Amino acid sequence: MPTDKEHLNLVIIGHIDHGKSTMMGAMLIKTGAVSDREARELEKLAKEYDRESWSYAYVFDRLKEERQRGITIDLAFRKFETKTKYFTIIDAPGHADFVKNMITGASQADAAILVVSGKKGEMEVGVAANGQTREHAYLAQTLGVKQLVVAVNKADVWDYKEDRYNEVKDAVSDLLKNIGFPVKKIPFVPVSGIKAENLTEKTDKLSWYDGPTLIDAIDAFELPPKPTGKPLRIPIQDAYSIKGTGVVPVGRVETGVLKKNDKIVIMPTGFKGEIRSIEMHHEEQDQAEPGDNIGFSIRGITMADVGRGDVMGHPSNVPTVVTPKGNWTGQVIVIWHPTAIAQGYTPVVHAHTAQVAAKFIELSKKLDQKTGAVIEDNPKFLKKNESAIIKLQPIKKLCIEKYNDFPELGRFAVRDMGRTSCVGIVKDLETGE
Repeated sequence: MPTDKEHLNLVIIGHIDHGKSTMMGAMLIKTGAVSDREARELEKLAKEYDRESWSYAYVFDRLKEERQRGITIDLAFRKFETKTKYFTIIDAPGHADFVKNMITGASQADAAILVVSGKKGEMEVGVAANGQTREHAYLAQTLGVKQLVVAVNKADVWDYKEDRYNEVKDAVSDLLKNIGFPVKKIPFVPVSGIKAENLTEKTDKLSWYDGPTLIDAIDAFELPPKPTGKPLRIPIQDAYSIKGTGVVPVGRVETGVLKKNDKIVIMPTGFKGEIRSIEMHHEEQDQAEPGDNIGFSIRGITMADVGRGDVMGHPSNVPTVVTPKGNWTGQVIVIWHPTAIAQGYTPVVHAHTAQVAAKFIELSKKLDQKTGAVIEDNPKFLKKNESAIIKLQPIKKLCIEKYNDFPELGRFAVRDMGRTSCVGIVKDLETGE
């Protein structure tokens, strides 16, 4: 991939049957990200399964089980280029599992395509109170996705009619406005994924539409500024003991700048040291900035001083640690739970690279999903699809930051029984020190 183009992470969201995979498959073939040979193989596979119309979707749905069920499960990381940028696609399955990937992956989405089927009935179901279009849009907002394009899909089904496009645009605009997106800045692009129309080139079937094609709309996304001016935060992904070098921690710089010979501190262990060398892609660097995945050696460090989930910073601005005596206030959405969540619930919390069990010590307020208004104080329990303000207490020390200060370290996911049960952001914290 060329490095001279700006790079953005793009997440594709929307209701399960609204044609995301087919549309993105067509887009990848159109932009040359998928070779003709690969495309032909996919078509052959589609014929074997009697699903010719789905061949584009096969680009993403490579798992056999998915092919037979016709649902996207796997997160497919694919790259493609536009005029001025290149994108890594985080294909979000049309159900809640993708959230954990959005939160915990290094794949923080910079921008999103919200795919909405314009087919009569499908759009209406998606924007309804419990629809996935609504849920995904709300999640994107909570997780800090700032830029959005809406693809009004299945134009071939709604006969390329301007009236229907306007109906969809109005309904989805209302939804996005309520959630807090700047609707005036969001392009609505009519497309047909299955016929690959208006994705990379204009089609005469949409003569009334004078806006951009989908690829031009996403090419206009802006690169988020790198938070180089903020204090240093590097969540540790792992630490290796290498012969001759000693202990080498690795991690991704989220904020700030790390330079050779810098004095550093690792929390919660409290280890202080000095950076001897920084390495990226097996080459020595003098400094590292946000987005860089690096390994580094530090004088005098041992395996006891550093591990996955720790966070490195400068001694002048030490990473925040919440102890078992403290707590943090989170704004969460319950995505899944077999029954209900009550006070005392102690699941595992994932934040950046850390995983720590934490106890729900208070359910403070239940919120309206769409407006964020308080609908109940101190609810007894929380159920699926409910939004709330809660307090969590970690059972051991955890590095975590307020979302407003460091969004990169202020998001968390609650996991239980192998699934994501809640996602949220840190509103406030008491360290308990």
